[in-house]
Amino acid sequence: MKIAIPTANGVLCAHFGHCQEFAIVQIDAEKKEIIKTEMQTPPLHEPGVLPRWLNQQGCNVIIAGGMGQRAISMFNQFGIQVVIGAPSQSTETIITAYLNDRLSVGENLCDSQGHDNQGSKCGSHG
Repeated sequence: MKIAIPTANGVLCAHFGHCQEFAIVQIDAEKKEIIKTEMQTPPLHEPGVLPRWLNQQGCNVIIAGGMGQRAISMFNQFGIQVVIGAPSQSTETIITAYLNDRLSVGENLCDSQGHDNQGSKCGSHG
């Protein structure tokens, strides 16, 4: 299993389309352990680019703070499960909580901040 987390300054970035890097975390799902974490600079944010790129990296889960419905749909088309509403915490904290079914997720930040599905701030175009 590989989980992608958009990051900025070492913590989850609320708007995945504008993050500095993605933490690509390889997981041993049975042992609930992190095997390896790689920091990857994403390609320029354009419609459909990030779902395709993360699929090519072998990711099957993305944990984000907020995401528009169109982007969620695009990630799902690439077989990537979307977890939204995650807090701005370190990658390790988020992964550990997720693996132990203790990740506290709130509202989709894109919904709660009043962005529509066309708003590039949320990376709604994937």
